[in-house]
Amino acid sequence: MVIRLGMARGIDETLSKSVRKAGWEPVFWAVTELQPAGTPIPFSPARAAIILSPAGAKAAKLPPGMLCLVTGEATGRAIQGHEVIVSSEPRAEGLWSALRNRYPEGGDFLLVRGERSRGYLEEVAEGTAWRLHPWITHHEAPLDPAPKRPEVDAVLALSPLQAEVMAPIAQDVLRFAWGERTGKAFEDAGAPAHAVCEPTTEALGRILASYL
Repeated sequence: MVIRLGMARGIDETLSKSVRKAGWEPVFWAVTELQPAGTPIPFSPARAAIILSPAGAKAAKLPPGMLCLVTGEATGRAIQGHEVIVSSEPRAEGLWSALRNRYPEGGDFLLVRGERSRGYLEEVAEGTAWRLHPWITHHEAPLDPAPKRPEVDAVLALSPLQAEVMAPIAQDVLRFAWGERTGKAFEDAGAPAHAVCEPTTEALGRILASYL
């Protein structure tokens, strides 16, 4: 029996491979799209760039030679021509540790992020020697009209906005959320997630395996 999971990832991407390894079949289903924000770079002489997502990595046009600290391998692969340091923990908390270890004396740094990022780094760095300059390079927008849901047994929302869009059209299937904020978005939209996973491929694999 094939159990199908709808999500906004191509079938050859790392997350899809993890889904398949857990015994499920990934099915591409995108309900949102990323649009460039068009905001200018706020502080080009920064010592390094902190990049939170592959979308930010693709949208940012960084000065040549700037070192990049990123959340995970997928974000690192999206960067060309720059030295990359991948956080040992694929979350903003891991980037904060990596930043302080690499630059213990502090300095000015670009923070490449989307419009609805949760703001952890800005909050934790406020008043410290690590001065972050947020650069909003893109925002997520719902597709209108929303694409028809494919024949799937479950859906995975990878962002709060995806959860908001999926909720009314995924009432009859399992709903999985990538991170706590996405889980809360499902709940606020009246369709609580059946499971919320830490935003790692390993955590998702464990949850999917438990539903076989």
